[in-house]
Amino acid sequence: MKKTIKALNCSFAILFIFFVSVSCDTEYNSIESDVLSEDNFNFNAEQIEYPIKTYNRNLSGQQINGLTSNLLGFFNDPTYGETTGSIVTQVIPSSFATNTSEMFGVNPVIESVTLTIPYFSTQTSVDTDGKPTYKLDSLYVENNDPANIKPIKITVYENNYFLRNFNPNDPESNSQNYYSKADGQINSTDNFAQTENAVINFEDHIGQLFCDSIFTVSSAPREIKNGTGTDEVTSYLPPALELNLATSDTSKARWKSLILDQAGLPALSNANNFFNHFRGLYIKTDAINNEGSMVLLNLADSGAIITINYSSDDDDDDDTDRETGSYVLNFNGNRVNTFINNYNTNILPTTPDTSNGDEKLYLKGTEGSMAIMELFSGLVDCDGDGQVDDDALECFKKTFRKTDENGNFIEINEQFQLNRLINEAHLVINEDETIENTEDSNGDEYHAYDRLYIYNLENNSPILDYNSDLTAEASNPLMSRRFSLGTRIVDEQGNAKYKLKVTDLLNNILARDLDNTKLGLVITNNVNINVNSSIIDSDSEVTGVPATAIITPRGTVLHGSNSNDDTKKLRLEIFFTEAK
Repeated sequence: MKKTIKALNCSFAILFIFFVSVSCDTEYNSIESDVLSEDNFNFNAEQIEYPIKTYNRNLSGQQINGLTSNLLGFFNDPTYGETTGSIVTQVIPSSFATNTSEMFGVNPVIESVTLTIPYFSTQTSVDTDGKPTYKLDSLYVENNDPANIKPIKITVYENNYFLRNFNPNDPESNSQNYYSKADGQINSTDNFAQTENAVINFEDHIGQLFCDSIFTVSSAPREIKNGTGTDEVTSYLPPALELNLATSDTSKARWKSLILDQAGLPALSNANNFFNHFRGLYIKTDAINNEGSMVLLNLADSGAIITINYSSDDDDDDDTDRETGSYVLNFNGNRVNTFINNYNTNILPTTPDTSNGDEKLYLKGTEGSMAIMELFSGLVDCDGDGQVDDDALECFKKTFRKTDENGNFIEINEQFQLNRLINEAHLVINEDETIENTEDSNGDEYHAYDRLYIYNLENNSPILDYNSDLTAEASNPLMSRRFSLGTRIVDEQGNAKYKLKVTDLLNNILARDLDNTKLGLVITNNVNINVNSSIIDSDSEVTGVPATAIITPRGTVLHGSNSNDDTKKLRLEIFFTEAK
């Protein structure tokens, strides 16, 4: 059944009631209630509707350190515009155990310095010679098509800014966070971060130039050759970003000063001394002719290293016979992922309609935008007297909970008893059909693998349905948690929508009286990551966002609760049973 609440300007929808006989003393009716209008959720013969309100929230000053992975490169989202991602990172020796004056031999010199960071990739096949083929899992290029990979400019400098661990102005927090400052309308060349009391331009802290390269991302495996002649054996490693960081005599001399000349000195004796001695790298990227590619990198991977190869004299001082060795640095320190966003200024809303809800919802990562969803927001005609004067949340509770003869909720063992049992509840969110959605060479639409993520705005944590989802797949984030955070559904007419499960959330509100009715909605590239990132100078409404929303450069547009298309307005569908 459906009804129109005139005060809410809602449209008619259809409610089907199914009566199912059960061979027991208590019988239940299976009832489907779905809200197809701006703010409505219907379920009974009195045609009561509960409001849902959604509106946009632009984001800025998001935490960009402590991320699970980092974006590097240039990406142009067809709807929102350009994002350039760079990385400022500490490095640290893999071991301090051999720090003696002889650790690098006699008269050591730098032979090569190689930076290696594996991509997220999946092996797809192996040929008859044992050479594997890989697919890059976190590649961002035009139309998602690997055929559109474009080169980018990568410049690697020594970073002279110290990324500290502790916040001197907030000793209780015990950690220093860094936040984004990414508005490309103000700055289109330099990479910034900010703290609670400072703005940092990493261009002002550039040291030695280590690398200036035109680089093209490739899915080709890395070849490792061992032996010589007929005994030579080739093995393969997954694809990775590889850069030569000793490209000149001055860069080699700097590496010698940083590492080899420190043998037996305090700089190589422990992590704190090393971080003060060498403050890390600034890996800066730029588009080439306004084109490029972007990849997601895991600098915490064991294969993400800097290998310093050196040679030294042997004991007999024969310069013709030198010994070789290597010293390895990893990225187990602080990292900051900076962004420069040249967005389409006409697309991101600046004045959301927090009273009535927005027509469209704009979701964008890398300091972009999110949506706020208020369940049971507003007033309804709960008792059917024709007056819209009851709080929607209280009406929801009164309709689903058991009451005694005085109309009071019945509570046993700190849980309210229910007379209607919610079997399934989900938010139905329709994709805006006007956004660009070109197909790639595989026939997949641009938005084919978008995922949406909802979280509790009160404590910035996943909702209960996320935690109870048994479909989590750590190795396949594109299909993981498809029960609670459903994958994109496309009908025969090409219309796309999402169904996000809130069954456990609503049951918990009913049974335990928890007021978790305000949710955040973001776009993500990995629903398995539920780490929270804070926001600098946040208001009381949004204090944090899932880190997974920061490390996706993609964006999408959805129909909101105030859409001008009644059939596509964001709605809540509830299926429940009721005792006769």
